[in-house]
Amino acid sequence: MKKIFIIATVLCLIIQVSFAANFSKLVILHTNDTHGFDQRADGINGMATVAAIKEAKFPVVATNVFVEATGKNLVQSHAIITKGNVKVGVIGLTTPETVVSTNPKNVLGLTFLAGQALYKSAQKEVNYLRKEGCDVVIALTHLGSFSAHAGFRSNDVAANVKDLDIVIDGHDHQVKNLYVGKTLLVETGYYTHNIGKITWDGKQWQEKLLPYDANGKEDPKVKQLVDKTAAKVKAELGKKLGRSSVTLDGARVPGVRTKETNLGDFVADAYLWQGKKAQVLSGTVDAAIVNGGSLRYSLNKGTITKGSLQQILPYNNQLYIMKLKGSKILEILESATCVSPLPIGAFPQVSGIRYIINPYVSYAKGNKYDGSEYYAPAKPGSRVTIEEIAGKPFDAERIYAVIMTEFQYNGGASYGGLRELARNAQSIGYLDVEAVENYLKSELHGQVGEQYSKSANRIRYGKK
Repeated sequence: MKKIFIIATVLCLIIQVSFAANFSKLVILHTNDTHGFDQRADGINGMATVAAIKEAKFPVVATNVFVEATGKNLVQSHAIITKGNVKVGVIGLTTPETVVSTNPKNVLGLTFLAGQALYKSAQKEVNYLRKEGCDVVIALTHLGSFSAHAGFRSNDVAANVKDLDIVIDGHDHQVKNLYVGKTLLVETGYYTHNIGKITWDGKQWQEKLLPYDANGKEDPKVKQLVDKTAAKVKAELGKKLGRSSVTLDGARVPGVRTKETNLGDFVADAYLWQGKKAQVLSGTVDAAIVNGGSLRYSLNKGTITKGSLQQILPYNNQLYIMKLKGSKILEILESATCVSPLPIGAFPQVSGIRYIINPYVSYAKGNKYDGSEYYAPAKPGSRVTIEEIAGKPFDAERIYAVIMTEFQYNGGASYGGLRELARNAQSIGYLDVEAVENYLKSELHGQVGEQYSKSANRIRYGKK
């Protein structure tokens, strides 16, 4: 009986060895942040692309995104792929910041797990995949490694989720190739500048970056199709709209997310002008507030084209008028500068408003905004002082008409204080980029001149 047991054990070992996964033949190719489906031809964009998932002929995985009404995963929580005798398990994780970085209407009814809840969800899936016999487990993540996002970064996942072999990251547009414990963490940059090639060297996983065009010749039929389409797009975006005698600063840091810039002034002025010109409105418009994170590019000195404006404002946000009490405006300015002078996408570029930020006073958190990662100020006015609105001294009790984007009034970024008032917002019938184009054409007669050579001193840092 003992001999039989020993023989059986040996046979078992032989079988296991014979059929062991051969990692030497497994090649994993990857890239990230191509942004190829940010906007479809039918106007579906951002998280709303979920509506097109059924069209995909490949698995779409998201482990930490759930439908609030059902408690179920938005899409499948994992996928298992078999190549030769290697069984690969895949999970997907995306940043909880999505609830404030996209238009909130795009993620209405969804829950994004963060922190310990994110780790627990990921660990549950990893354990399941190992139980199912997966030889390799990979996490496809859009988390990034921003220090401000500690608790739900890719490196946090690699450090807190056991038995993960590889984390393929995105979101922060960096190049990464390092080990966090026993987990390989990689990222190829962005916009398909590189293709990552992951292979097994006999001891561990290794990644090599390959330039996008390093792996063969272009398909002539595909090239012809792409070139034809690209020519049409280039012609449309190349249409000349005017000229600028100055460069308008759209840099992130230091720039539109940390301070007033001449680009912020220009765009806010355009919103305010368009709001006043809109025929659907009765009465006046007092001010405009533009979140700095919506400004994605500088406007260089020289010719202005449709393409250059589209680069600055790529999201096609509708503009709305909101009637707000002065105290509410003070609240949202304070919440939108909660970390200033550190960068924040909510940073308020303005027209018709002058205000001061006191960086020497710490931001006092009140209640967390509903459906947001941001907190209302406990003491509005402790860090921000509004000097004037519409050329008159600020009145906390007065009702002001303020123009903003749908991203803001829906509670995007740190503008959660507006969500409860969103039903009262009134569309002016123009997109953000249309307002800027109209302002340039009709008000500035196609010329951005010296009036925008520098910022207009609408926003200052200092003590009260």
